Amino acid sequence: MNDRMARIILLLLAVAFAISPFFSNGFGGFYRESFPVQVDRWPAQPVGWAFSIWGAIYLGLILAATWALWRPATMPAWGRAIWPLGVSLLIGVFWVETAMRSPLLATIMILVMTTGAIIAMLHTHSNWREWGPLGLYAGWLTAASGVAVSVVATGYGILSSQVAAIALIACVLVVAIAVSAARAHIGTYRAGVIWALFGVIITNLAAGDWLIVTLCSTGIVVLGFFDRFIKTSSHR
Repeated sequence: MNDRMARIILLLLAVAFAISPFFSNGFGGFYRESFPVQVDRWPAQPVGWAFSIWGAIYLGLILAATWALWRPATMPAWGRAIWPLGVSLLIGVFWVETAMRSPLLATIMILVMTTGAIIAMLHTHSNWREWGPLGLYAGWLTAASGVAVSVVATGYGILSSQVAAIALIACVLVVAIAVSAARAHIGTYRAGVIWALFGVIITNLAAGDWLIVTLCSTGIVVLGFFDRFIKTSSHR
């Protein structure tokens, strides 16, 4: 398959990914009824309106794929990002419907989606047209993967909701810091994670869960000032 055809297919996948929620009831978080062990709430799940970030993600991916097809010379690294991103988007087309029916399978799927998105993002260089939309997509998926695993761990009685939330938020922060260290210039990646953490804070403020609020707030500070931390360390 030549490069142009691959770029056409990726654009079609980005469009299919964006319209796929319209063929289901949409997704604003998992439902308690989907699990054998039901709890009042999952501390790691963001507030419902936080999922509106998908509008920006869908638009960004479609615009990037369109520009990469129309002006390929301006996005030379896009060809290396196509395959991992394509796998992520292809799985994503079926994710919302799967999440409504089988949260466990959906969790496995989102882990693969996240891996593909991060690999695609790491293949980009300094061109903001390439890393901008990929960073936001990969950042949100990084956080969403942690949420999904924590919910499934609670829903199947592996961990309590509080322990699962703390453990998986910590894992998300470790991954986010590691990825950010590898590509410190990709601010949209950190923005995606920060938005998810902010959504978790809003949920837990209402519930009075100050431990989760403190953990997420710390993560936001670290990621928000990551560039400054890196510059300070490099001057020592």
